[in-house]
This record gives sequence, structure tokens and C-alpha cells, in this order.
Amino acid sequence: MKDQLYNETNARLLQAQVNLNQWLETAPENKRKTCLGLQDETCVEEHLHVIDETLEKIKDGEFGVCKVCHEMVETQLLQMDYTSAVCLGHFSDEELRQLEGELQMSQIIQRGLLPKKIPSLTGMNISAFSRPAQIVGGDYFDFVDFKDGTHGIVIADVSGHGVSAGMFMSSLQTAFNTLIPETDSPISTLERINRLYIHNINFTTFVTIFLGKYDSKTRTLTYANAGHSSAYLYRSKTDEEIWLRPTGPAVGLAERFSLHMEEVKLQPGDIFILYTDGITEAANQDGQLWGEEQLANIIRLNANASAEQMIQSILKALGEYTNGAPLADDVTLVISKAV
Repeated sequence: MKDQLYNETNARLLQAQVNLNQWLETAPENKRKTCLGLQDETCVEEHLHVIDETLEKIKDGEFGVCKVCHEMVETQLLQMDYTSAVCLGHFSDEELRQLEGELQMSQIIQRGLLPKKIPSLTGMNISAFSRPAQIVGGDYFDFVDFKDGTHGIVIADVSGHGVSAGMFMSSLQTAFNTLIPETDSPISTLERINRLYIHNINFTTFVTIFLGKYDSKTRTLTYANAGHSSAYLYRSKTDEEIWLRPTGPAVGLAERFSLHMEEVKLQPGDIFILYTDGITEAANQDGQLWGEEQLANIIRLNANASAEQMIQSILKALGEYTNGAPLADDVTLVISKAV
């Protein structure tokens, strides 16, 4: 059992190491800045350092050894957090209660995919579109109510795509549907999800997430953006543009996860759009990216249209820009129009 745990952990951490180093080496500077939010590459290097230390412990036969009694830490605990260095028997009652909840959540996020649905909100016209680049995609969006009855909206994009990304998104959707109804805060939800993923040996990549909380009574959107593409808010009545930039790093990317919330008020006529980078990073035959401004321009030109019509206009313009070529990345759009 010990050798199996060592081999499994070693393989997954080596994969995580490769993924992170490759991202640091190959991701364009603007992409790195977006995913890192307000932090710099030091936070990723710190995470890589923790991975390196764990790999050294595996090599030396010291991985999973309790620093108190020098026995092996429980396998389930190490799978959830490979930095664990204390047996369950040395936990306090309070720590055990907290860990029990984390272990249960860790099991829940491995389970099935919950169905998406578009909510019917007073004063809001909402439409969404999602298409994977391969059979299984790494994009995710959903609508889940918070504990206080306000409406949650989330969009996420795992680094990479294909089957492994789809499995990650499947578990993430389950996590959001479990955690959001238990809290009133986007930040506490994202902080807990980051804790569940950052040292979990089953996840070897990172994910960008925008999580918003909309109060239909006050028309206030409170949000946290964990390294995700900037959301776009267009105030059609005043021709004002607002970009909701990242407020912290992507989940699973930084060893120290620092995130803050911001808020905006939606007014009648406002158009709010969430998207994944498969939209703005779609390239033409010359390799030029479509970009934020092209997306914003389509919204401005179609401000009087419905949310569904705006999505169709975006997809049509995107198809013309790429000359109908298959998209290299997953594409997801969520448009909300205040009426």
C-alpha cells in the first residue's frame, strides 16, 4: 500500500510540475498576468517549491511520515493534501470536525455532473452557449443560489482541454453546487475550493474562475475573479464600458491564495457578458487573436438585441474571423441583459 501511494503521488506531482513549468515557459505575458490576478510568478514558484519538497520526501522515503509519532499518515488524508504531516490521532476535536467536512467534500467533488439550467430572474434576460473543442470540454458555467437567496453565477476554464479537463470540470461543478448554498460569500466559496484542490494529488493543473453573486432586489453584482478572463459590462444608455478584471490568482495555481471581492450595480439596459478565453483567443489565418475589443464591439453594435441574439451575432462574427476553421479551445458565453 505504501509503495502504491508513493508511486501514485510521485507520478501525479511530476505531471503537475510539468504542467506548471510548461505554463510558465509558454503562456503569453498577458495570459500569465490574467491568471495570476494581482500576484506575480513568485506565487507559482512557491507552489512548485512545495511540489519539489514533496518529491524529495518521496525519494528519501519520508513522504507521509507523521512528525509526531513517525508512523504513516492516513492514505485518504494524504490524497486530499499531500503536505499532511500529522496523523489523525494527533488532531484536536475541532480540527477533526473541520477535517471530516473537508474529507466528505473531497469525496463529493469526485462524483457526477449536475445539469445546467438557465434561471428566470426578474428584470434580467439571460442566455448561454457552450461548445467544447473536443468531445469533452474543460469549460464550465452554472447558476446556483447562495444561502441568503441571492443568485450565484459561475464560469470557469481549466488549463488544458479534453478528457482530463472535462473530469476536472465535472468535479468542480459538483463542488459549486454543494458549497454555494452553504454560504453567502463568493470569496469563502473560492477559498474553500482552492484548499480542496491545491494539494490534492488527483488534480494536476489549475482553473480560472469568475464567481458572482447577484441580488435582484438591489441589482448589485458582487464578484471575485480568480484569474479568469475579464467580464465585460456595457452600459448602453451612457455608452460606458467596464471590464471586471481578475481580483486574485487562478485556483490551484498559487501557493498563497489571496483574493478580494468587488461590486457593480446593474442598471436597465446594461449588458453583462462572461466568457472563456476560447472566444478572445480564437485566431485568424494570420495567427492574430480576436481579442477583447472585437467582442466588445459586437456587444455595442447589438445592444438593442436580446441576449440570445447577441450570442448568435458573436458566434457569427467569430466564425467569419476564423474563416470557419475549427476552434482550438472550448468556447463558452453567458450574456445577461438588464431590462
